[in-house]
Formats: sequence, C-alpha cells, structure tokens
Amino acid sequence: MYESFYNLQGRPFQLTPDPRFYFSSRTHKKAMAYLTYGLNQGEGFIIVTGDIGTGKTTLVRHLFETLDRNEFIAAMIVSTQLSAEDLLRSVVAAFGLDAQAEDKGQLLARLEKYLREQFRMGRRALLVVDEAQNLSNAALEEMRMLSNFQEGDKALLQSFLVGQPEFRERIFAAPELEQLRQRVIATHHLDPMEEEELAGYIEHRLRLVGWDNDPCFTAEAVEAIYQHSAGVPRRLNTLCSRILLYGSLEEIHTIDADTVAAVIADMASDTRQVTPTSSAMPRSQPVNLQNDPSLPLEKVGQPSEGKDGGKSKASGKGSEEMENRLNQLETMMKSQDETLKQLTNLMAQLAGGGSKDEK
Repeated sequence: MYESFYNLQGRPFQLTPDPRFYFSSRTHKKAMAYLTYGLNQGEGFIIVTGDIGTGKTTLVRHLFETLDRNEFIAAMIVSTQLSAEDLLRSVVAAFGLDAQAEDKGQLLARLEKYLREQFRMGRRALLVVDEAQNLSNAALEEMRMLSNFQEGDKALLQSFLVGQPEFRERIFAAPELEQLRQRVIATHHLDPMEEEELAGYIEHRLRLVGWDNDPCFTAEAVEAIYQHSAGVPRRLNTLCSRILLYGSLEEIHTIDADTVAAVIADMASDTRQVTPTSSAMPRSQPVNLQNDPSLPLEKVGQPSEGKDGGKSKASGKGSEEMENRLNQLETMMKSQDETLKQLTNLMAQLAGGGSKDEK
C-alpha cells in the first residue's frame, strides 16, 4: 500500500529474512569474520548466538550468498526439538540425499559416501543448524559424531551452530558435552545495533527498493525509533514498516519524532490486552455490605475486633479509605433521597391540579 505512495519497488522492512537486505553492522561484521575464520580452518564448530530478532538467520543466508559453489556445498536445517536419529535424517535430507533408510547405520553410510565424493571433487561440506537451542544433548552429541568423518587429516563436514543466548550457556555448562566443547573453535554473540548505525540501516534498506529521499527521516525521528527498538533489527523493521504505512495514510513526506510517537501509540493500542486473572488467585468478589449478616451496619468501616475485643492489626489507612468511601456514598444517597422527595412533591402537586381541573 505505502509502496505506491512513496514510489518504492518493494517492501524495505519485511520481517522475512532476506540476504539481499543484509546490513553489515559492527556486530554482524564481526560475526562474519568469525564465520570466515571457521571456513578457513576447515574443521570444528563455530557457535553464533543472539537474542530473538537480532538477525541470525539473515547472517547465515548472507554467508551462503558469499560462498563459492565450486568450493563449498552448504546445507541448513532448522532445529525443532529433533531427536538424535531425526537430526541425522534431517542432515541427510538437507544435502539432497534420500533420508528413507531402514536404520541409522544406512543413513550414516549414505552421508559419508556423499561427503567423500564431494571432497574428491574439491568441495567442502558446510552444515548450519539454525535454532540450535532446541537440540537435545543427545542430538548435539550426534553432531559431534558427524564431525568424525575424515579424509586423511581433513574433516569432511564442518558445522556452524546458531541459536539463542541460552544455547551457548548450555554448551559450556553441560558435563556430557565436554567432547563437543573441545571442538568449538570460535563463538560470537550478536548484539543489537548501535544508535549511530541506525540511520545507515534505514537508508540502506530503503535504497534497495528505489527510495529517492521520500519520505525523509529527521534525526529526532531516528533517535525515537532507536529508543523504541533498542537497535534490534526485527523491532526496527516492524516499527519502520508501520511508520511508512501511517505516513502514506496521512500523506506525510517528512517523518519526525511526532510521527514516530503516533505510530508507537497505535502499536501499543493494538497489543493492549486485559491482564488475565491467575487461576491460582481467585478473582475477588464484590462485597454486598447490606446483605452481609456477619457485620453489623454500625461496624462498617470500623476496625474489626479480635477475640479479645482488641483492635485488629489491619491497616489503618485501608479502614480510613473505606470510611471515606462510605461517607461519600451516604452523602450521595442523601442527595438522591432529597431529589426523590422533591420529585414526589412535584408529582403530587401536578396530580392535585389535574383533579381540580376535572372538577
């Protein structure tokens, strides 16, 4: 919708990872350096972690775009709570092989044969596991076993493991993963972008879809976008996409801080929900003071007495607040009674006047 208004050739801030929109921020540049180092080593594991939305998948797809297909054969799988054997089948299938086999031994033999063939053709095999935090320890041990495939002193398969921060913590804490840890040659954590990188990020994505400075973003708008997104690419994309939509609807060509604030408010209203009541804490029921026989009316709003006739330790502030509310209620009821009396008298007068007229 906003594409036509701003004469764009596509959506610059789509959420689907697209290597075409890869932006080389400081943290992504450092991650690429580690991945390239790993490729040059030709063995071991590289671990890249990052919070949700920091661009891990886009980084991996950008890496694939840079690989020489004559030198590398690359495959990627997305882990979804795979068992060790299911992981093996996924790896076999990711390299384009038939994963239907009677047993694990056949799968391993099929994969090893393929890797040796590729090696003899001068091609190295790279496997990337995305969402690696979902792998069980048994599946990770299976990954380590796959790294044992060798031709002479050369590894036939190299693996990059990409996941959320807790994955790296588990790798370096679990005793049963000691052998895998010894084969990790580098790790990197993707941080959010820094504030001074944000303007370049926005412009980079816009120019890829034919942006010609319409709309333009003020420095204050960029600062407001950073404050809301904290430099996380996915949050940035979500907000900027909504800004362009809002701008096209309002026919805005200069995005300023007020525009950003209006969009943030709209997004907040979209997601605002009533906080659910916990099942462990039953919802409090309103007390009907008039129908509560356990409490004499003269005691309403007064501190309760214990068995010894003394005052309870309930908060005096709460009792005072209750008494004030009751006083307000009493005043309101008196006012309503007075109004009702006046209305009754008026109706009586009207009725009396009507009777005289009839006579």
